Amino acid sequence: MQGNFTYNNPTKLYFGEDAIGHLTEELNNYGPTVMLSYGGGSIKRNGIYDAVAAALREAGKTVVEDAGVMPNPTYEKVLEGCRRVRDNKVDLILAVGGGSTIDYAKAVSASAYCEDDAWEKYWVNQGTPSCPTVPIGAVLTMVGTGSEMNGGSVITNRKEGFKRGKVFGPDLYPRFAILNPRFTMTVPQYQMVAGFFDIMSHLMEQYFAGTADCTTDYINEGLMRSLIHSSRIAARNPQDYEARANIMWTATWALNTLLKCGKGGDWEVHQIGHAIGLVTDATHGMTLASVSLPYYRHVMHDGLHQFVRFAENVWGVRREMTQPDGNNAARQAERKSDEQMATEGLACLEQWMKEIGVVMHSRELGVTEENLQQVADAVLILPVGYRTLTRDEVLEILKESM
Repeated sequence: MQGNFTYNNPTKLYFGEDAIGHLTEELNNYGPTVMLSYGGGSIKRNGIYDAVAAALREAGKTVVEDAGVMPNPTYEKVLEGCRRVRDNKVDLILAVGGGSTIDYAKAVSASAYCEDDAWEKYWVNQGTPSCPTVPIGAVLTMVGTGSEMNGGSVITNRKEGFKRGKVFGPDLYPRFAILNPRFTMTVPQYQMVAGFFDIMSHLMEQYFAGTADCTTDYINEGLMRSLIHSSRIAARNPQDYEARANIMWTATWALNTLLKCGKGGDWEVHQIGHAIGLVTDATHGMTLASVSLPYYRHVMHDGLHQFVRFAENVWGVRREMTQPDGNNAARQAERKSDEQMATEGLACLEQWMKEIGVVMHSRELGVTEENLQQVADAVLILPVGYRTLTRDEVLEILKESM
């Protein structure tokens, strides 16, 4: 393990088919007014809204409705939520939905009483809240982001032309989160598998960031193997409870800050994916899928040791290969080079992506020759990972992704 770190995660999780039964007891810990934030109304069709509303009534809460949180929440929507919080003196924001809704709730919490320009303070300058914030609770309906147990908040500012992430500290983590795997079974297949790849991307962004042989990497490898196994089952049978439960739990641990302990992270795939999402409004997990293979092939030689480890420990690629001798009578073992191992590991990743059914090319999401430069200009280049990209390299990766 390298460096020094502090691990603190204050979120209380309730997991399982009976998890919603704990919502009322949690609501009793907060004041009388709850802002109920959710998306386009699917929770009203699948019964989740009714279950949450019943808990709110039982707790005697005054409910402020805050519907219409979009898959890529905008800063304009955040400002709308801020006005609702202030006008109604909201005591708790209850986010019911996937990562976008929970990300939005954190943004509203941090921004509602911010006296500065919140976009500039948090998403541009990466500042820390110095104003009162509003407690957040979550009822998770779609897995992927891990937002139920972290401080991440990705927001799109269409006026400025950027999609940016801000990782707030533990004070902005949800105070509690309700995780019922059954709730995730209401999500369409496309969104489901997009979430699966979002989880894998979170794991890889933290895995491909240094060559330390540390405990954190072994935990990460176990989570990746679990995800690969369960996602194959769920892709064939989305109603398989065991598979969906395992995936839900993996998603939470993939991004609750445990896996960054003792090492850094890359996150350039996410920056490129955010730019695609900004321009096309495509589903987040699919934007990551479309650029991951071109990106990792681009930086593979810079972190060859870790890509070899990925092949061996995650995908079971073996060093030895056999081939017939000149008479085809016997077989002699040969060993693959590091480059062959790393390449084969990425080929295994590609095969798994095709198997579960994610988007493989950015053109399928709306990236065209005409908007390619716009996407490239919106990419935030981070000085982390195995190498810092140039804009020309970003453009090359985007072209390869099409």
